[in-house]
Amino acid sequence: MLIRDLADPAQGPHAIQLVADSLRTTLAESWPTAEVRVRRDHPVVPLADNYDNLGYAPDAITRDARYTRYVGPDEVLRSHSSAMIPPALRELASTPHAPDDVLLVCAGICYRRDSVDWQHTGTPHQLDLWRITRTAACAEADLEEMIARVVAAALPGADCRTVPAVHPYTTKGRQIDVHWQGQWIEIGECGLASAAVLRRAGLTAEWTGLAMGLGLDRLVMLRKGITDIRLLRSEDPRVAEQLLDLAPYRPVSAMPAVRRDLSVVIGPDVDGSDEVIGDRVRHALGDDADAVESVEVLGETPYDALPPSARSRLALAPGQRNLLVRLVLRPLDRTLTDAQANNLRDRVYADLHEGPIAEWTSR
Repeated sequence: MLIRDLADPAQGPHAIQLVADSLRTTLAESWPTAEVRVRRDHPVVPLADNYDNLGYAPDAITRDARYTRYVGPDEVLRSHSSAMIPPALRELASTPHAPDDVLLVCAGICYRRDSVDWQHTGTPHQLDLWRITRTAACAEADLEEMIARVVAAALPGADCRTVPAVHPYTTKGRQIDVHWQGQWIEIGECGLASAAVLRRAGLTAEWTGLAMGLGLDRLVMLRKGITDIRLLRSEDPRVAEQLLDLAPYRPVSAMPAVRRDLSVVIGPDVDGSDEVIGDRVRHALGDDADAVESVEVLGETPYDALPPSARSRLALAPGQRNLLVRLVLRPLDRTLTDAQANNLRDRVYADLHEGPIAEWTSR
């Protein structure tokens, strides 16, 4: 939790704040009757606000400790900025003579277990924008107008599409994608605010709303043309100075990548997904995790599918699996020696490997 929240002006200026401010201003001008309410809550939130009060099912897989960072039985590090919405709705419901139209703006750092690649991080920054009103019932046409205004403000000139998506806190849910460098990139989710979520917070049936959640890191990367999410936290002056505005990014000299492929033995109950393995790599390397450019699970083979020679070489026990992991190392500020790369590789290997026979490179 000591990591800087790039969305918080009190912790220093950053381009992420410029995007968030531009979207708040755009929607405030589009909805002049709406009172703007900005929240910056502590990242430790009640479990109920992170999940229950947003409509997540009691058995939703995202609640599992493999994906959510629990700090106690009833508290978590928020996994999305939407965790700030339930208290904001409760505050609105309890406000005497509440305004009839409100724009909720909730931005901040979030904590999740995620894959390691150019566009993912375990500490993303998100922005929730919810319009809550009792002046007229919100409809899909209002949602479409909101999407168009947000995309035009954040990524001028970008091609945009939406695809149907299911979220527990919306109806008529959609995923928002933009076309960038030959591929469709997701930038957020939206929908009509779930009536059940509004009622749970104490808002009566006259209230309806629009709900949208956006990835601020990704918006800045697409706006500036940045192809490595780690650059958003770079302390290299040549990079950091460019993250104070929204002008196109000017690449600085790149360090060479070092690749290490790992063959590890994991148990029957170990999650071998990119997200969980990526999080374990970050944990294993600690302060050196920023040296990792990407982590990719290349393959997973169960005991029964391996030839006897491979089982013998790995000393694999029935029920165990062989996981092939590709680790790409490329620090932003230095070139790794072979010895340094091998040391990082072995630290990851020591965390992942559960077999009795180990293959070290630096011991």
